[in-house]
Amino acid sequence: MIRRFFIVLSALVLLTLLVGWWVGPGAMERLANRIAPHEPWPVSAEAQRLHEGLVVGDLHADTLLWHRDILERGDRGHVDVPRLLEGNVAIQIFPAVTKAPFGQNYESNTGDSDMIALLVALQGWPEPTRDSLKARALHQAARLHAAERRSPGQLRIVLTRGDLDEVLAARGRGEAVLAAVLATEGSHALDGELAAVAELHQAGFRMMGLHHFFDNRLGGSLHGTEKGGLTPFGRAVVKEMDRLEVMIDVAHSSPAVVEEVLALSQRPIVVSHTGIHSVCPTPRNLDDALLQKVAAGGGLIGIGFWDGAVCDTTPAGVARSIARAIEIVGSRHVALGSDWDGGTEVQMDASELPALTQALLDEGLAEKEIRAVMGGNLARHLRENLPAK
Repeated sequence: MIRRFFIVLSALVLLTLLVGWWVGPGAMERLANRIAPHEPWPVSAEAQRLHEGLVVGDLHADTLLWHRDILERGDRGHVDVPRLLEGNVAIQIFPAVTKAPFGQNYESNTGDSDMIALLVALQGWPEPTRDSLKARALHQAARLHAAERRSPGQLRIVLTRGDLDEVLAARGRGEAVLAAVLATEGSHALDGELAAVAELHQAGFRMMGLHHFFDNRLGGSLHGTEKGGLTPFGRAVVKEMDRLEVMIDVAHSSPAVVEEVLALSQRPIVVSHTGIHSVCPTPRNLDDALLQKVAAGGGLIGIGFWDGAVCDTTPAGVARSIARAIEIVGSRHVALGSDWDGGTEVQMDASELPALTQALLDEGLAEKEIRAVMGGNLARHLRENLPAK
């Protein structure tokens, strides 16, 4: 009887693991990456025509973290290649998320816990990814490269300025193709090794965030416990990124780190996904004066689509933050930084971006400004800062 009990118990455990393997990742993502229920957003014929003529680009979508095929139109999450192309997106930056603490909040977190480890186990990632954050980044890059090989010409990983120009030229000929750029969500993905900057660069990473929700060896996070500046290791990493022409993203870095990177780096920096503090005064958003310094250095500021960035996640609310950003830093330095698939709830997925073009028109932006913020600025920034070859 006892033996039968343990046989049944073992079978139930195995069944639970199998259900977790196949159902768990999808269920987790449905909870994490939500689209708030809404009626279809109205888009005028004028706005649709304008949108179809734009070069649309977004600075931040965490899609590579999740257990689904990016080439298939999904029934969960915010982004996949079909929905991006349906939304006329030409350029999408895909960061590799490698660690996030449990109970993460905007005010203060330690790096003692690892929520991504649960997804690593549940999604059956390779053995090295259990302990190595660098391995997690490389695994996500490998998944994107594999998708590129499988795609019928619709997905192209951009490594150089020439690559980007080829994709945009193809789109100009009417071809449905997406330029994808690999990034990291925090440089804890280096596993504390300076040489890993070059290793990740070799794997295709062309933008690297310095921090995520906790302090790391490079220095203080906006959401860490210390919120200090760059460490000696952090300064060495910034110099190495400059040497390799890797774009630096300070979206989750402390104000002290942002100030020091602006003084140290020889290249414009990016705040890939954020909001405007004077519109949405949450701890997630850097203050307006610091964003002005980023812009003065030639940098680019991506406006997010989630509540902590804009406080109002409707297309009109996002447009309002974009309009305010233009007032503060100028239209040349504002871009889209959705944070799609980043554990966020939004009110438009990638296919619904014409609604944002409509909202920007309703906000009173000129066509030139709309072309810039919807993707023209990102395309220019990449042309100026990607390696020539």
